[in-house]
Amino acid sequence: MPAPGARRSDADDVGFILLLIDSLTAELHPDPRRIFATGFSNGAGFSHYLAARLSMRIAAIASVSGGISDGAARHFPPMDPVSVLIIQGTADPLVPYAGGPVSGGRLGRELGADSTALRWEESDGIRAAAATGELADVAPGDRCRVHWQRWSGGRRETEIRLYRLEGGGHTWPGGPQYLPRDIVGPVCRDFNATAAIWDFFAGHAKAPPRVESP
Repeated sequence: MPAPGARRSDADDVGFILLLIDSLTAELHPDPRRIFATGFSNGAGFSHYLAARLSMRIAAIASVSGGISDGAARHFPPMDPVSVLIIQGTADPLVPYAGGPVSGGRLGRELGADSTALRWEESDGIRAAAATGELADVAPGDRCRVHWQRWSGGRRETEIRLYRLEGGGHTWPGGPQYLPRDIVGPVCRDFNATAAIWDFFAGHAKAPPRVESP
């Protein structure tokens, strides 16, 4: 994003994350093709911001209840393609699905979920039409239905995936109802976001650049 507090203090959040990646890489020797970022709410927006700024290092991100902020949008298109999973509820009272002021304008503005997906689709060079579907309604009592869209065939095998939670709130699917529904909206229980994000990351390592034949 970064967060308003970081802007006021001139904190270099991106520099900190880059230093963290370099330090952990030197210490733990992870696969450099499998560096991912995920977050909820403000952390979701920060994941988009990191992917735009550190696209050469980050293979994929997943955002829950947060899209591309106005600040992050200024860094598009990134240098490198990134795979992106977006999970957003249509009944989110804090981060509107269609975009606009976040938390009544106190935390800036964001693109809506559909516009966020489109921005990444264009950035990754995806031209194919989206595949669409709906998850099984395994928890009818939550009054939430999950519709998904998937755009594949991006540069370096990238993919964009959007889960639209019809009736879902500013909550983590499959997680706790951490605040009353009239404050954050309901939890969608038709799938577990943690498992979905892990599955998405497992299938989206950063592919090497394609070598064109002479």
